[in-house]
Amino acid sequence: MSALYELRGIEAAYEKGENVLHVPQLDIARGEILGLAGHNGSGKSTLLKLLGFLLEARAGSLTFDGALVDRAALRSGHLLRRKAVLLGQETCLLKRSVAANVAYGLKLRGLPAPKELLARALGLVGLDYAQYGARPWRQLSGGEARRVALAARLALDPLALLLDEPTSGLDRASTEHVKRAVLGARENHGATLVIVSHDLTWLSSCADRVLTLDEGRIVNGL
Repeated sequence: MSALYELRGIEAAYEKGENVLHVPQLDIARGEILGLAGHNGSGKSTLLKLLGFLLEARAGSLTFDGALVDRAALRSGHLLRRKAVLLGQETCLLKRSVAANVAYGLKLRGLPAPKELLARALGLVGLDYAQYGARPWRQLSGGEARRVALAARLALDPLALLLDEPTSGLDRASTEHVKRAVLGARENHGATLVIVSHDLTWLSSCADRVLTLDEGRIVNGL
């Protein structure tokens, strides 16, 4: 299977600080579910931001979908971020209905947002459109809000879905819904997923392989 991401000699840092990520070589195959483990500050979230084109490497090369991601490509990063979508650790919903939150990313990209698509995306995370579509954001529990945020990313049908602690703070039922959504995104849409999680049992149940990072370096792969 061909690689969606190819990283070579990557060194990355925030602003003018010391390098916090060192990746001599990493290939992520199309349709792969890759897990990232490691303690806080090990470089997991930094790697996700690099893969989501929110951070530019200081050195090395990054190839995505067969094309080199250079500075010019990053300047028009909205085009890349249509293909690679990141769900960060913080759940930030708009002060709108659930349906409007799921539709927002589509409309921002000039794409149609029919009810059927929104209902399918919500269904992937275990939320019924008839019950939740018109519900205001403020009436959601923390777990429900997290699942709505994931549904909004799934609705975009990205090539790569990047998830930073997607089950943090969720109960067992919500965690299982996230797992089903992750597997469904790959099985039904061929998405490539990169998932950061401290829950190694859950992560191993989803991922094809798990890489461990320490001090910005990949030190172990399962």
